[in-house]
Amino acid sequence: MPPTGQIVPRYVAEPSQGPTPYGRFADRLRAEFLDAVQRLDEVEEPGVLSFFPDRSWHGYTYVPVTASTPSGLEVYGYVMYSVPVEDAEPTDFAAYADYTDETTERHPQWKLDLCDEVIGGWRGAGGDVASMTLVWGRALVSGGAVATAELGELTVDECALSDDRFTLLAADDINGQLLEVRLYTAAGEELARESLYEDDEDEE
Repeated sequence: MPPTGQIVPRYVAEPSQGPTPYGRFADRLRAEFLDAVQRLDEVEEPGVLSFFPDRSWHGYTYVPVTASTPSGLEVYGYVMYSVPVEDAEPTDFAAYADYTDETTERHPQWKLDLCDEVIGGWRGAGGDVASMTLVWGRALVSGGAVATAELGELTVDECALSDDRFTLLAADDINGQLLEVRLYTAAGEELARESLYEDDEDEE
């Protein structure tokens, strides 16, 4: 195949390596995330936390989290940690949290419920810098099996759904292309797609 001239990082993150957190490890992740939530102004402590599939990149594993608060907000973010050597105990924990009032209850037309956060950068040709973006979400329509991250028509990451949840990690805003998430059945039928910039486009 001849070179395309389009250098884009693809499938840079390791696929999920473990089951949904449980037991003492889930308790540790919960404590780290709630500590980050407490640093937010005027946000109540959330209820039950939902964990999403882990993804590892650049020496850290990220476990995204969402939860609802009593006042109807959604808190979202992730807990990150490193595993220095195989089979060692995780260390170097840190957490990020934010909140939104844009929830599925307010948007019954949504087919995908997405959160995203930039966690790093990737330097391309000619000084172009892409935003390495962690994207996690839930499928709100039935039948979904795989979620993908797309730059134009180029698939740059994918994740099998677990309890209708998925996590992607991909370069965004590179070569004029912006990330879009698509949901497919196991047979490859597209069920939904959503740009990370859909709200911005609607406002314009």
